[in-house]
Amino acid sequence: MSIRTTKKVQGASPGLEVRDLTITYNTEDGPLDTVRNLSFKIAPGEIYGLVGESGSGKTTIARAVVNYLASNGTIKSGRILLDGVDLCTKTKKEMRSIWGSDITMVHQDPNKSVNPSMSIGNQIAEMVRVHSGISKAEARKKAVDMLSWVRMPDPSRVARRYPHQLSGGQLQRVLIAIALVTNPRLLIMDEPTTALDVTTEAVILDLIRDLLMEYQTAVLYITHNLGVVARLCHRVGVIYAGALMEQGPVSRVFKKMLHPYTLGLLGSVPRVELDKRDIVLNTIPGYIPQPDSLPAGCIFAPRCRGAEDACRASRPPLVDTKEGADHITACRRWQVVKNTPEKFANPQEKREMREPTTEDIVLDSVNVKKYFPISRVRLGDLIRGKRPVVKAVDDISLRIRQGFTMGIVGESGCGKTTFARCIAGLEKASAGKIIVGDENLPYVVSKRSADQLKKIQMVFQNPDASLNPQHTVGASVARPLTRLKNLSKKVLQERLEELFQSVNLPKEYMNRLPHEISGGEKQRVAIARALATDPKLLICDEPISSLDVSVQASLMNTLMELQNRRGTSCLFISHDLAAVKHLSSWIAVIYLGRLWEIGSASDILKPPHHPYTEALFSALPIPDPDAKQSRVRLREAVPSAVTIPPGCRFHPRCPRKVGEICENEEPPWQDYGHWHKICCHIPLEELVEIQNADEGDLQ
Repeated sequence: MSIRTTKKVQGASPGLEVRDLTITYNTEDGPLDTVRNLSFKIAPGEIYGLVGESGSGKTTIARAVVNYLASNGTIKSGRILLDGVDLCTKTKKEMRSIWGSDITMVHQDPNKSVNPSMSIGNQIAEMVRVHSGISKAEARKKAVDMLSWVRMPDPSRVARRYPHQLSGGQLQRVLIAIALVTNPRLLIMDEPTTALDVTTEAVILDLIRDLLMEYQTAVLYITHNLGVVARLCHRVGVIYAGALMEQGPVSRVFKKMLHPYTLGLLGSVPRVELDKRDIVLNTIPGYIPQPDSLPAGCIFAPRCRGAEDACRASRPPLVDTKEGADHITACRRWQVVKNTPEKFANPQEKREMREPTTEDIVLDSVNVKKYFPISRVRLGDLIRGKRPVVKAVDDISLRIRQGFTMGIVGESGCGKTTFARCIAGLEKASAGKIIVGDENLPYVVSKRSADQLKKIQMVFQNPDASLNPQHTVGASVARPLTRLKNLSKKVLQERLEELFQSVNLPKEYMNRLPHEISGGEKQRVAIARALATDPKLLICDEPISSLDVSVQASLMNTLMELQNRRGTSCLFISHDLAAVKHLSSWIAVIYLGRLWEIGSASDILKPPHHPYTEALFSALPIPDPDAKQSRVRLREAVPSAVTIPPGCRFHPRCPRKVGEICENEEPPWQDYGHWHKICCHIPLEELVEIQNADEGDLQ
């Protein structure tokens, strides 16, 4: 049974149209225009991607479209038309009948967008009843139908469950169901897959694309992930400091960039087919300007490598390039950008890497385990004398040689971070050996000597949580030097200046507090602090995931340059497979606390892969609209680490499952040569044949 209704607006233009929109915020220093003269259209059934660095104004635009700006924000000029109706003229009371009915929104964090005290079915049914006035019974039936529509397994059971009982991917499906149940004319999606694993993200993106082909809803899709835009969107707008820089069909903008900013963004993205020896990633120098300090001419000119005096003198208008298909740009030198892009961005040249010349093993982790006890135990388990545990890390052995980077990939909850914390001594391992150099380290950091502490340092995901907000960043970097090296005041100052220079920060930054520097700069400070003691092993746990692509590229270049100069070994953890492939010499694939594949970064990319590795690479969003990838999707959530499936623990989700042997017997390790090993029942020759037949152009 279809739950959709058809809405028609007589004599109105279809979809969303934003005309010459300027948004102003009233501040203590006076009014500031944060978005200026913005125009774009979205037709029914079209997905329009809005991309740009943090602070560009993407979310502000979305809030203006739904007439929900902050109390000090106003629409200074322009019009926002939905099917010909100007939303700018609507009062908040009039907008209440439009919110949730004609316009709906899917946010980044699904946990913050649902009511934890209401069942899933009731939350969907409430949306239907508020906007259609149907009975409770009809609304409940439509809620179950909608869960089925978004391909939720066992929708009747899920409708009775509460948000905390669902995974992140399932919750995001619930939000999509809530957003589409009223058949809106406009759907705004603000980073809806950023918090999800790459495998879950791929399934959600497939779902969004298929549903919107059916629903013919206009979609404004806000993201910083250019790979997602290439996979999902029809057209794209590139916004910078509140102004549109370039706009057009994704197929043209990604292939024939006509603005240096677009060129810089795409050049900052690591490519899975290339590694650190193939290219130096492009970076965009400088930072996005504040609304109260915009340059007089082109607002991107201070960061543009090809800017001329004329660019700085006057602000260029958006021009139709006559390149076809509504491809417009705000660059006066767009023809030069098109024909000689190397003038506007560093050519992605090969990097000169020093090959490691030693066979010394820096880290040898042997059969490491970490089990967490469960506080609440069922009576039956107590009677049987069994106390269930969470097997977060279940017998992992890894070796890292001097000067190499070992990348670790896997979905959330698979044990990557727990393993790294065990190595660092922040979690007490339940079993195994942690050997650094020739020393067998104690499990906990409090029992390690100062000399042992120097050998392993860690860079965490969130730099804000890693730096003391009341101390200068210089004091934070000096802390390990004073605690572990006992340097004199003069030597300490010299060492601090050297460390800040090594991560491309001026020494003046040493006197700044964390809130006075950007996120990327904070992460550079965290790297400088980790390198202060000249560690043998640097552990990086998702150090770039929360940063803009341009900042990510800069940090990856910095990490590689430091490793090349110092010969430091690195354990790099990330859900971004392209970043791991770009940075790493070796890659280890972890699933449900176990190691399933290990090999060189180049060998891991080519068949044979473990079926789990194959699914991870298939799900990777590539910033190329013409890329053809094998379509391997993992439909179920990661099983609980308390009740691990028997046999091959990946078999309930495995797209290559061969039968009962997978369900009943643990798979053997198979050696494909060159230290490339795969733990799977399927003979490697068969995996090569199957995967070559399905393979796209990832290589």
